[in-house]
Amino acid sequence: MSERARILLVDDRPENLLALEAILTSLDQTLVRAGSGEEALRALLKDDYALILLDAQMPGMDGFETAARIKRRSRTKDVPIIFLTAADNEQKNSYRGYAAGGADYLSKPFDPWILRAKVQVFVDLWAAGRRLASQAALLSHQVDGEPAGAAIVRALTDRVADLTEATAALGSAVESADVAGIRAATQRLARQVADLDDGLKALQHDSPVG
Repeated sequence: MSERARILLVDDRPENLLALEAILTSLDQTLVRAGSGEEALRALLKDDYALILLDAQMPGMDGFETAARIKRRSRTKDVPIIFLTAADNEQKNSYRGYAAGGADYLSKPFDPWILRAKVQVFVDLWAAGRRLASQAALLSHQVDGEPAGAAIVRALTDRVADLTEATAALGSAVESADVAGIRAATQRLARQVADLDDGLKALQHDSPVG
């Protein structure tokens, strides 16, 4: 069974957290609630997260201040944040959200299908990153000191470049809320990860044993 991504849901209203859980439960990931910015920061100290859904307008520490603190921490600075903002303040909040380091934002009330699609994109990117990190560690172990290592690295570097390009295309589709583009870019990303995986499996198979 593949590892589940942890997704942090941050909102001061329990009914909003319940609604988010209802929308996202079909993705079969680990959903964690936080009822305030302070609670979110404590949760991020205990576990690693693939994504944060953060309400912009909360009493006390609002979403923007919470995001700024998250981005100041070395452990959490790269965790993507999707801001959930009120429609009547959409332009102002979207600007503040991006300035605070948010990766995306959605205005309330949001389309459940769009929310699920955007969250799935970030989960897929997280999973691809985990897989690449594991493969990079394996590659480093396999080619260390081997004469053929440079050639192998060049070949796999080309595949990583393809993967980077596919990831950029996916990011562009997310920013423009292009659902068809998101689907196509996600499929392309999956193919590139599979190609890289095939190359590393071949490397494992061909490498001499101890």
